[in-house]
Amino acid sequence: MIAVVIGAVLGLGLTLAGTPLFIRFLVKRGYGQFIRDDGPTTHHVKRGTPTMGGAVILIAVLVAYFATHLILGLTGDTGGPTVSGLLLLLLMVGMGLVGFADDFAKISKKQSLGLTPWRKIAGQGAIGILFAVLALSFPDSDGLTPGSTNISFVRETVLDLGFAGPVIGMILFIIWANLIITATTNGVNLTDGLDGLAAAATAMVTAAYTIISIWQYNQSCGGSTSAVEGVCYQVRDPMDMAMIAAIITGALIGFLWWNTSPAKIFMGDTGSLALGGALAGFAILTHTQLLFVILGGLFVLITLSVIIQVGYFKLSGGKRVFLMAPLQHHFELKGWAEVTVVVRFWIIGALAVGIGLALFYGEWVIFQ
Repeated sequence: MIAVVIGAVLGLGLTLAGTPLFIRFLVKRGYGQFIRDDGPTTHHVKRGTPTMGGAVILIAVLVAYFATHLILGLTGDTGGPTVSGLLLLLLMVGMGLVGFADDFAKISKKQSLGLTPWRKIAGQGAIGILFAVLALSFPDSDGLTPGSTNISFVRETVLDLGFAGPVIGMILFIIWANLIITATTNGVNLTDGLDGLAAAATAMVTAAYTIISIWQYNQSCGGSTSAVEGVCYQVRDPMDMAMIAAIITGALIGFLWWNTSPAKIFMGDTGSLALGGALAGFAILTHTQLLFVILGGLFVLITLSVIIQVGYFKLSGGKRVFLMAPLQHHFELKGWAEVTVVVRFWIIGALAVGIGLALFYGEWVIFQ
């Protein structure tokens, strides 16, 4: 538990102190945000606001993670970075690099369009495939790998992709994992766009994963901490997952201090894709893939609004369901103030997280 506290404090402190320094650097370099011409007119005042703030979050998470393990090592804790922890950071950093390339392309071209869709998809796919393959590698002494071919809601297996054999099972897992990763990174990316919306919404989910991972550690199968035999969690390295989730939560809170309305800096695709990758990693490595649909309900809602808008536009020959998609911009065009939209969407996100945690704990209570 001390690792969770130390990590969260370090993550918070690093972004709280480091973000204003990064803002000054970006201002000197002239790295500002370019605004869509077809977006809400109220956003035009944001033109030139420093972007790529996700780089601060990424650096803070990496420094806090390794520093926490170093501190624990100096105090006599023999544990170090785990395979699961390093894999999650690989996915997060990899997606962040794709986002950085997109942000830098926008800045260099001085327009709101960055990488072509196919280049972005190719980058996300390459990182996703590497993560999925490695997630089914590195078995521990019990044969447990960080990832699993089981598609799970909380703990109970909904479907085992290995039913068709180990090779086909791995292929199906790679496809499934990449579906989660692509959907989640794009979901967080679509949620970004209003001051503080994506940062706080993501922090709520990572805070939930801190609680979930601690609970999985305390109720781990075969461990001395398992309270009820047969009602346990077969998850690799749950305490390291809890520590990283706490670090990201702290880092996002520190960043939110500067990102809340009126934002002094935007996270950009560097941040949104990295955070989406982290959330997908938590869902896969904690074996809560289907539960994440509820925990990340706000991201799901916003993504669905885009799918509905685009689908209906094509089917109807140009008609729209919403004034603008993603959904948050629809309400802006309806006349809601940006802060009102953000706070109300935070409430929706918090309710989704609350329901997800209730289902997670309720499942354990029912089946213990």
